[in-house]
Amino acid sequence: MTNTPRISGISGPTITAELMRGCFMHEVVRVGWEKLLGEIIRIDGDLAVIQVYEETLGLKIGDPVERTGELLSVELGPGLLGGIFDGIQRPLPSLYERWGDYISKGAIVPRLDKIRKWRFTPVAKAGDRVEGGTVLGTVEETPAITHRIMVPPCVSGTIAAINSGEFTIAEPVAELDDGTRITMRQRWNIREPRPTAERLGFNVPMLTGQRILDTLFPVAEGGSAIIPGGFGTGKTVLEQTIAKFAAASVIIYIGCGERGNEMSDVLHQFPLLSDPYTGRPLMERTILIANTSNMPVAAREASIYTGMAMAEYYRDMGLRVALMADSTSRWAEALREISSRLEEMPGEEGYPTYLASRLAAFYERAGRFRCLGRKEEVGAITVIGAISPPGGDFSEPVTQASMRTASTFWALDYDLAYQRHFPAINWRTSYSLVAPNLSRWFAENAATDWGAMVEEANAILQREEELADIAKVVGIDAMGEKERVEMELARLIREGYLRQSSTHPTDAFCSQVRQTKLLAMFLDYARTVSSAVHKGCPLETVLRAPMVEALLRAREMPEDGLDAELQSLREEVRAYFGKGWA
Repeated sequence: MTNTPRISGISGPTITAELMRGCFMHEVVRVGWEKLLGEIIRIDGDLAVIQVYEETLGLKIGDPVERTGELLSVELGPGLLGGIFDGIQRPLPSLYERWGDYISKGAIVPRLDKIRKWRFTPVAKAGDRVEGGTVLGTVEETPAITHRIMVPPCVSGTIAAINSGEFTIAEPVAELDDGTRITMRQRWNIREPRPTAERLGFNVPMLTGQRILDTLFPVAEGGSAIIPGGFGTGKTVLEQTIAKFAAASVIIYIGCGERGNEMSDVLHQFPLLSDPYTGRPLMERTILIANTSNMPVAAREASIYTGMAMAEYYRDMGLRVALMADSTSRWAEALREISSRLEEMPGEEGYPTYLASRLAAFYERAGRFRCLGRKEEVGAITVIGAISPPGGDFSEPVTQASMRTASTFWALDYDLAYQRHFPAINWRTSYSLVAPNLSRWFAENAATDWGAMVEEANAILQREEELADIAKVVGIDAMGEKERVEMELARLIREGYLRQSSTHPTDAFCSQVRQTKLLAMFLDYARTVSSAVHKGCPLETVLRAPMVEALLRAREMPEDGLDAELQSLREEVRAYFGKGWA
């Protein structure tokens, strides 16, 4: 008994164990008589500090600690899509089915269904030379996604035998000449990036279906974007909206430390949603990871890496993955709490000094890559992280550290949120560093003059900002007619184009083709009005234009007949402003 590792100290979610000589960093252990899952995060001689991923209430000095000799890993294989997991990949439906509303401590359930059989169709044959990433065969995981069974990284050889038929994820589907058996299941350390053949640059956007994002501040496929905003500005709603409508093959949504009612809404809504691209259920290409604010803080820290490991697995299949992290602030708070338990020297606002490097390492796992073993194929992970700065202060450490790494910045604004303007993106402070890299794609797929259209819209909005400052001093009525017309045109672009409904059946999602048509309509109107005013059209004529309401409602027009409606609007505008001015 004296040689058995045991607890020698307890401090919240971290415990100290003695007689641990021979253990290694990030080794998974089982703590106490209830065998709570934990991970070694510090070693000092024969003492080990362990962060426990479950509630530590009830543990006491002298309780046993059991080493497993394994790293904290995820199981990867058919059955992930459509799944709902906690931060350490325990399937929540299975936990609920077995324990109900109150999950037992130390609960262990299979991460993937080990009984279900999947039909495996080989694409390789005996005698083929294979390496990590080589596709052995396929499984129809969902009607939307064909799951590729790949050779695990760091494994290579010649196929001695390969089978066809129905198998569980634990049964071998192929055997190499050295005796290595390959199943449809892989295990991977969540903190280690999966290898790739080559990192590529940004030249393709990941369309979100949100006009203000895709038009003014696009995020690249394989890029990273952050959404900082104070309480009530709509971070979670925007992340959920992007998750519903993003042009990605697979969506991974991580609820990291969010309120239980918000995550509950996600769990209830997503299974009812339809994919706007296929019409199939959205869950057929979605994985949900739920780790709410009342769950153990250590599991919150692990949930981000769990989601990323799953994303990299589907990226290696040559798929486009969008990973939503809501929110990285709660993840950083988990780091801060664990760091304080370890009595580490605190950095700014109590966060650990390695906060910036941890955030950078996480965002750097995003990107476009040539697939390992198949350099002709490309997979991508796009990361979108929400940030909850206290009081909406963007100078706080998490926001600043994220801005140094992320390529796109979508700043949420209190004033816009209180005006019920969704998305409440502040177009004055937001930016996209990759927009110039994407100009060629938009020119080829949206409009040849797309860049000029965006610059024109930006100029109108910028002019409004300048005039608004003047109006605060002299009053709107004291301004000239030309300036008031410019402010009216900017209002129409803000209200009619940048504003979008998250619930309207037509307006919630806006395709790139639709965005191009709508933006062209608003800019045509602005040019026509500006020309008429220059030729003497009075302000009252502009403000009383009868087609303004129809113009503002154009974003809600059904797709069928949109072209005809917009053409009718253009003709009405020309007729109205053509009376001696246009």
